[in-house]
Amino acid sequence: MAEDKKYTPRLQGIYQEKVRAALKEQFGYKNDLQIPRIEKIVLNMGVGKAVDDKKHLNNAFAEMTKIAGQKPVITKAKKSIATFKLREGNPIGVKVTLRGARMWEFLDRLVNIALPRVRDFRGTNPNSFDGRGNYAMGIKEQIVFTEINYDEVDETRGMDVIVTTTANTDDEGRALLKGLGMPFIGSDDDEEKKAA
Repeated sequence: MAEDKKYTPRLQGIYQEKVRAALKEQFGYKNDLQIPRIEKIVLNMGVGKAVDDKKHLNNAFAEMTKIAGQKPVITKAKKSIATFKLREGNPIGVKVTLRGARMWEFLDRLVNIALPRVRDFRGTNPNSFDGRGNYAMGIKEQIVFTEINYDEVDETRGMDVIVTTTANTDDEGRALLKGLGMPFIGSDDDEEKKAA
């Protein structure tokens, strides 16, 4: 009888085999539990037009489900704002929290497939950390994800991607994401290519 091996996403394997050792050497961690890891990835898509037409919210919900691979939750307004015709409790967006294998798969697709498809892409901002090693970035168009069929898109929507890590400092978080292939602007790889 063949043993069933537990499925490990490709990027998680890279983290366990290469990135952990590199981070331990770079920052001199004494304990393996000190090595930063990714806890979760939160995707958020605001749909301002949902106030006027629920169809926009339903389309965003369907697109977020395709992108994340799991059902999102509908976010509601916390307070009323008359200027935006917004009432407390109105649905205004969708968000999803990814953990485990889905988180690793999404990060792999984001770094290797979606970001290179962004128009005029030069890299992600290396300074978008919050001081505690968590990284946030915005994507202007959801059509960079291959799961979205361009012909079925009613309008382009942006989304926020927040990567939460266990790193204590921005430098540790930056080193973790760089090791996982995040294409930061002005990274060492770019400088090596220029020198060659």
